[in-house]
Amino acid sequence: MARTPRASVVVLLAVAAFSLAPSSDAYDPLDPNGNITIKWDVLQWTADGYVAVVSLYNYQQYRHIQAPGWKLGWVWAKKEIIWAMTGGQATEQGDCSKFKTNIPHCCKKDPEVVDLLPGTPYNMQIANCCKGGVLTSWAQDPDNAVASFQVSVGQAGTTNKTVKVPKNFTLMSPGPGYTCGPAKLVKPTKFITPDGRRSTQAHMTWNVTCTYSQFLAQRSPTCCVSLSSFYNDTIVNCPTCSCGCQNNSTAPGSCVEGNSPYLASVVNNPAKNSLSPLVQCTSHMCPIRVHWHVKVNYKEYWRVKITVSNFNYRMNYSQWNLVAQHPNFDNLTTIFSFNYKPLNPYGEINDTAMLWGIKYYNDLLMTAGPDGNVQSELLFRKKPSTFTFQKGWAFPRRVYFNGDNCVMPPPDAYPWLPNASPRLSASLLLPFLTVWAALSILLAHA
Repeated sequence: MARTPRASVVVLLAVAAFSLAPSSDAYDPLDPNGNITIKWDVLQWTADGYVAVVSLYNYQQYRHIQAPGWKLGWVWAKKEIIWAMTGGQATEQGDCSKFKTNIPHCCKKDPEVVDLLPGTPYNMQIANCCKGGVLTSWAQDPDNAVASFQVSVGQAGTTNKTVKVPKNFTLMSPGPGYTCGPAKLVKPTKFITPDGRRSTQAHMTWNVTCTYSQFLAQRSPTCCVSLSSFYNDTIVNCPTCSCGCQNNSTAPGSCVEGNSPYLASVVNNPAKNSLSPLVQCTSHMCPIRVHWHVKVNYKEYWRVKITVSNFNYRMNYSQWNLVAQHPNFDNLTTIFSFNYKPLNPYGEINDTAMLWGIKYYNDLLMTAGPDGNVQSELLFRKKPSTFTFQKGWAFPRRVYFNGDNCVMPPPDAYPWLPNASPRLSASLLLPFLTVWAALSILLAHA
């Protein structure tokens, strides 16, 4: 039975609402195997416990952890304490009053550990530590996608059978978003000596896998996409209220006008170190807007300009990255002023690109204001079998900023080719109708 027009509208609205709603699922179709793996290697037994090296490996292709950095927590299985740490520190000591002489570093049942800052004295460092909790993404900078600290654990048992694995691991980045599974005993890690001629191994090793969910990190999106093209005067703005709505009943400071006297006090006040964004008042209310402009059409190539604008007055985005999905990335010829790496999440299909700034040039996206944007241009070679400007083909399918899925405009709002519009098609026929009318008049008077 055919749907009535009203029923069809209801179905379309439901589909649109579902597509715009954030997902609570941690699965990312553009990074299906992305996770942060925590590896706990017991390397040495002590009088009442062990010494271990704990490492965080960011196996996410484009999602990184920026300042003020990660915070790792867990719950001890017994009555363990932390005697000492190198390369990291517990945020609280807890109640160590029962210890009279040698005072532990931390006595809490549920300690939380943070990285040390750059510039830490060498005698307090180990390899891969002391980055202020910053972890780069695996595709962007694998050398800095690992963090480590050493911990000396007491009251823990001194054999593989008496040591108990900690429980309830948590990872903050620095806010919520990650969910960690249970610790699992795995095959002990092997370490190769510098000369490559001998290997040693940990006494015990367990792994914890943490996955990210944008819905858990924040209820509302953090970025949106706007579109434009050379063949249409229409500029498709970010959907209204993409990341929230302006509401006079909300607390002051949810957004601020660019010329507001309140703005200077926020920008110049170092005490305002809040993680919540303070955005410029816009119709979309997003901290980040990505604009995709189809700029030029050549005989064998076409060119796109991408502009990333920061509307957040509280955030300089360091080591930012952008991920875009488009079928013509398999024929990307040149990219200007950005780094580029294909992600290939589906094997041989090359339709997903990761873009990020050039170090010391545009890898820092400044706060909202005149300097709060970065831009680049992409040159694509046309593939005759697939290339078209019709039906929004020239615009991206998905866009991510710093790993968060950006809100796209609805497909029916995309800039259309002139001959796709009845009104514009008639205007294109007008010159031919005029010539035909003139010829008819001349023939009538001949």
